Amino acid sequence: MKNPKRRVHRLMLTENAERRLIEAVGPITAKIDRVTPRDLDRLLGPDTVHQGVALETEPLPEPDWDELARAADGRPLIVLDQVTDPHNVGAILRSSAVFGASGLVMTHRHSPPLNGVLAKSASGALELIPVALVANLARAMEELREAGFALVGLDGEAETAIEDLDWSRPTALVMGSEGKGLRELTRKTCDTLARISTDGPVASLNVSNAAAIALYAAMRARRK
Repeated sequence: MKNPKRRVHRLMLTENAERRLIEAVGPITAKIDRVTPRDLDRLLGPDTVHQGVALETEPLPEPDWDELARAADGRPLIVLDQVTDPHNVGAILRSSAVFGASGLVMTHRHSPPLNGVLAKSASGALELIPVALVANLARAMEELREAGFALVGLDGEAETAIEDLDWSRPTALVMGSEGKGLRELTRKTCDTLARISTDGPVASLNVSNAAAIALYAAMRARRK
């Protein structure tokens, strides 16, 4: 609601939610449709945790990936290779906002819609981190390389540890889906493959957790 780039169509609030929302964000300028929790259950589905609020809005304007590249200013870009779970992508956006990623690149196909499920998982970060959608991921990665980015793919079997990377160059962190990991063409397009060092009986991480650790490593390197 505070994002000037959002075009709001309809704000639906229960009476209690309206009171809590005003306490949290101040006066509400959008037109309010008063609803009951049951109204929202019918609209959104009984399994949706809506907390008495639903906002109908236009999608955010979509940036070009090269706009993200120009605005990176030393911060890493996140590139996702067919990560389809909206909860994971939302959590990655949240970590991106916490640790200072410049943006996120995904494909039009095999990526989750930027809707309420993803937005809720992102805890507001969808409004802060620009998301660019591309038709061909390998081509976009090649263009990122031409723009001066180092393409680092996260792979649990890689020889190089992520803490040993050279973070002085603009970097794009490339992450694959749960289970499958990076596709073969994506893997070959990367300049370097890196792993997150582990010290326990379980060797793999959820992709959103891996993203958070990688972004934290990048932030520490920038501060040094």
